[in-house]
Amino acid sequence: MYLNCHTYYSLRYGTFSEIELLELAKNNEISSLVLTDINNTSACLNFIRQSKKYAIKPIIGIDFRNGAKQQFVGIAKNNNGFEELNQLLSHHLEDKIEFSDKAPKLSNSFIIYPFEQVLELEMTAFEDYEFIGISVAEIRKLRFSKLKELKDKLVILQTVTIRNKRDFNAHRLLRAIANNCLLSKLPKCEECKQDEKILSKKDLELEFLDFPHIIDNTLRLMSQCEIQFNFGNERQSQNLKLYTNSAKNDLKLLKQLCQEGLPKRYKKPTTKVHERLKRELDTIEDLDFVSFFLINHDIVSYAKSQGYFHVGRGSGANSIVAYIIGITDVDPIELDLYFERFINPFRASPPDFDIDFSWKDREDVTNYIFRRFKNTALLATYNTFKYRAVVRELGKVFGLPKEEIDKLSKGNIPFNQMDDVSQLVLKYGKLIDGFPNYVSVHSAGILILDASVHQYSATFLPPKGFQTVQFDMIIAEDVGIFKFDVLGQRGLAKIKDALDIIAENRPNEPPIDIHDLESFKTDKKINNMLKSGGAIGAYYVESPAMRGLMIKLQTQDYLGLVAASSIIRPGVSGSGMKEEFIKRHRFPEQRKNAHPILLEIMPDTYGVMVYQEDVLKVASQFADLTLGEADVLRRGMSGKFRSREEFQGVEQKFISNCKNKGYTEDLIFEVWDQIKSFAGYAFAKGHSASYAVESYQSLFLKCYFPIEFMVAVLNNGGGFYSVEHYIHEAKMQGATIELPCINTSDHPNKVLVKAIYLGFGYLRNLEKLVIQRFLSERQLNGCYTSLENFIDRVTISIEQLTILIRIGCFRFTKKSKSELLWHAIFKLNASKTSNKQPKLFKPKHKHFELPVLKTNAVEDAFDELELLGFPLCGYFDLIDEPMSHDITSKEMCNYVKKEVIIYGNLVNTRHNKTSQGKLMRLSTFVDKQGHYFDAVHFTDTVHQYPIHGVGIYKCLGFITEKFGFCSMIISKSIKVKVLGNPRIA
Repeated sequence: MYLNCHTYYSLRYGTFSEIELLELAKNNEISSLVLTDINNTSACLNFIRQSKKYAIKPIIGIDFRNGAKQQFVGIAKNNNGFEELNQLLSHHLEDKIEFSDKAPKLSNSFIIYPFEQVLELEMTAFEDYEFIGISVAEIRKLRFSKLKELKDKLVILQTVTIRNKRDFNAHRLLRAIANNCLLSKLPKCEECKQDEKILSKKDLELEFLDFPHIIDNTLRLMSQCEIQFNFGNERQSQNLKLYTNSAKNDLKLLKQLCQEGLPKRYKKPTTKVHERLKRELDTIEDLDFVSFFLINHDIVSYAKSQGYFHVGRGSGANSIVAYIIGITDVDPIELDLYFERFINPFRASPPDFDIDFSWKDREDVTNYIFRRFKNTALLATYNTFKYRAVVRELGKVFGLPKEEIDKLSKGNIPFNQMDDVSQLVLKYGKLIDGFPNYVSVHSAGILILDASVHQYSATFLPPKGFQTVQFDMIIAEDVGIFKFDVLGQRGLAKIKDALDIIAENRPNEPPIDIHDLESFKTDKKINNMLKSGGAIGAYYVESPAMRGLMIKLQTQDYLGLVAASSIIRPGVSGSGMKEEFIKRHRFPEQRKNAHPILLEIMPDTYGVMVYQEDVLKVASQFADLTLGEADVLRRGMSGKFRSREEFQGVEQKFISNCKNKGYTEDLIFEVWDQIKSFAGYAFAKGHSASYAVESYQSLFLKCYFPIEFMVAVLNNGGGFYSVEHYIHEAKMQGATIELPCINTSDHPNKVLVKAIYLGFGYLRNLEKLVIQRFLSERQLNGCYTSLENFIDRVTISIEQLTILIRIGCFRFTKKSKSELLWHAIFKLNASKTSNKQPKLFKPKHKHFELPVLKTNAVEDAFDELELLGFPLCGYFDLIDEPMSHDITSKEMCNYVKKEVIIYGNLVNTRHNKTSQGKLMRLSTFVDKQGHYFDAVHFTDTVHQYPIHGVGIYKCLGFITEKFGFCSMIISKSIKVKVLGNPRIA
């Protein structure tokens, strides 16, 4: 008899989850209730899914409110009613329209107006589906109201928002956060009432004892409501079922695409290819995934028609059909990709296709999908309150000073030394931690459905303007809605831009076939870059950890890179098998350490689980689980489903089957621990192979066109490293780096032969409109001939002109920066207000005789530091102490187990934890010759010798060597003093 129940998806209002609501109802002997979150349907599907466990009849609706003011409650009679309500809410959310006092006419929903609202508006006429809601607290008023005569229209509307005093306090705090006000200033109208609690069935009936017709009306209303969705094993795919007009034509089209694509991928297809293709097509048809492949092919085809690059990855990259029709570029025959990871008869969900596009092209592809397919929406994700952020918000709500809030959020005050208010902040911070804060957009998921998205959810419009549902991927999959993943990345943009820059900078070069992967994979120069750690700038393989791993593995082929791409993931490292894999790879005699059964199952990886497929193989062949059970195990390891009963059942069966096969407990739990620690982080082999394809394309460009490639990297926001270190890498590749030039540079970086002219976009505080203004003028009327000529042609303030002069933009005039600055002040109206209109006549400039004003290299470096963020000369040219008794990176392997000094320019640093959970720091430096080396501060030195930002560090430590890769364990480190700014006394 509860028609208005809230969960914490009534954002910044409700105080508990949909599961806790069901538990609350069961504990109070309630057999049916209505979930009506405020302007939100996020919890509806999971509420229906979970209700069976509690033997509760689920009914769903929406509490329509303007802010905190309740306008009416809509309750769905059936699935059509839910769609009606979703459409109504979506219209108001998307167009940002307030709800009117009276609901529109609805065919399959009930509308309940709150008692106070009916009194206030003096409503007297009601439609058949409209009712007046009476709470327990309003019974007294009803006795003296004319509304009691409308006996058929009265129902119970006892709102449920809180359970107890603690929930009420949390609710008030959430409302204060939502209203950005002090708790003491929170208006009463923004709060729920303290009696918005659930009562037992008996107590509720007792409250309405004098009004039995209200109870009857409520029960009658609820009995007319029935909502039905299928979940889990009972679900059916809700995705677009037909790409053409029939299943027969869909299959015909897919087979036709395979026939057309086969000779392009395999010039002489073997029997193995034909058998694999037939097997896949049969399975795709049997499992009704034909349209899924055709839709992905459609998306990729559009991208290709626009000249966009793409990478198809995910488990779908194990598919020969996907390879042949061009969704992926990974050959499953060459790589012996496991068919059952991609698709198997027990798999209810279609394979994953993660399709990457350039970050510049992704929005257009998304636009195309929304134009091309009718019932389309973006998938949501929930941004939750994080503990430290909640503590900060609650500190503001209680009016604490910033200093105290900072200490509380960092945990710097012992609990027993806090006052009552601070203790309350932490107490309620822990309670609110994990509550949904707002609904956001999934990073990649797009839904393409057979029916209207409003059958499942209301929608809202994020800033990009694509309608977005209010549920996440977990409940989407539960109900049979499978997302299409369309992602944006910078690696593809770097490749495309590099090709454009090469074509412009080397017009006589023959066109590059960037898809000639077979020649890339066997190119000795490219493979030497991999094993020597020279992959900086190349997508996915440039991080210090990845470059170090490839040196240890001596990775020098495509298959080796595929393995390295998965071994680097936290799971394999966490299971302790990364080191074992390196040993077995580098030293074949070590392979005898593998268990014979595991070695037989995974011969290519020497008995070590490296890929997600290995979980399926081990579960199936080692533990005799069915492929369906093995897939539950694989999915469960991702963490999303680990608490689900089906996963826990498979875990028990894995252990039980292994015991029945006679394995020792040590072996069983050694294998199980490997699976448990790694599977959630591992890649499918096809996924790793897809990344490796893109890496080889980047490596080809880095190897043969390094300067153009590094410019493309810089122009696309870099990657793992800072701008400064990509510029350093460009220098190491033979580039000359030029500061921005007013006649040569553009907003992005520009390359001329071997010179890279830095872009104006790097100049801090230089306004975009100013850049646009002087670049447009140069394009229209030619280069600037002097500072005076620039001032005549461009409207600019003295502050903005000073930036250009100080960075050396006018060095073509052969005058010093100091002289130019004085001339700029004399010749430019330096007042704050300047005429924005172009000058009709050129003014006559007075010429002043100035004394010789010189600047030196150190002054220039400090200008660059201020304006660019780094000096072009490098920090080694600025240190103010001699370097002595030191070695270089290349000499490290001559000093293994010895303590040495190396001077290093900090590239990157991060904290990590040891296997014992203690803090350590991992850093990458560049030595005085420009070569990289890695160093680690262990627990005993990490706090004693902190890293204080960029600069040169004198590192004293012991050299260690593992598998041919040398690094330093820091004993002491200190930041080296740099020269002072000569302009500052």
